[in-house]
Amino acid sequence: MHPILIQIYGFKLYTYGLFVAIGFMTAIWISKKNARSHDISDQTITDVFFIILVSALVGARFLYVLINFDAYKNNWLDIFKIWNGGLVFFGGFLAAVIVTAVYLKMRNLNIWKIADIISPGAAFGHAMGRIGCFFAGCCYGKECDLPIAVKFTNPESLAPIGVYLHPTQLYSVLSNMILFFILLWLQKRKKFNGMVFLSYIMLYSLFRSIIEFFRGDFRGTFFFNFISMSQGIGFFVFVIALIIILKRSNLFYGPKEK
Repeated sequence: MHPILIQIYGFKLYTYGLFVAIGFMTAIWISKKNARSHDISDQTITDVFFIILVSALVGARFLYVLINFDAYKNNWLDIFKIWNGGLVFFGGFLAAVIVTAVYLKMRNLNIWKIADIISPGAAFGHAMGRIGCFFAGCCYGKECDLPIAVKFTNPESLAPIGVYLHPTQLYSVLSNMILFFILLWLQKRKKFNGMVFLSYIMLYSLFRSIIEFFRGDFRGTFFFNFISMSQGIGFFVFVIALIIILKRSNLFYGPKEK
């Protein structure tokens, strides 16, 4: 594909970075529109997304570097070159959830309500970011001979050159778009605050775990080289989210929480 979209007199515009920025801005726009019907100010959403941006980038990059430590142990400066790709969603997700929850608690804002509001936008923005992955060649798939297989030819691509691969980046784009519409549907039918967010992370974990089986890049191992680090984390996230949903919907134990 085209890892570098524009190159003029030494200036390089990386396609990956551009689509991550587009995704982030789109997520904010969708979330602000959603927040207005829930009496949450635009400024609150802007502040929350700033916290998410910083914490998610640090967490996503940290987990990627940890998984691929051998590639960075002699090139420490490369750790900061995120425009070349190399972010792990669950690393960013876990960091963003912890830091944002602390921030919202300090502001005396309803954590579950805010989480529901931003979830559809986050899914849409993630889909846009995965388009950037496709152009950069990161998160590439295993070799295959399917009609939908793609072949990378750009020497700066992070994917293997000249072989047909599963377009796993596009699988991720499609799954996140499906997730976006599911979350919009749930938004109008939720039974308690937190239902949309918990459904988001459950379904994302499920979709991501399926797509992982078609990935060809190294993503760390979690269980006897059978499942990846992201699949292992996704399993625990799925189970925890399911337990919370059962509790908050009064299907597990205790009264329904608001």
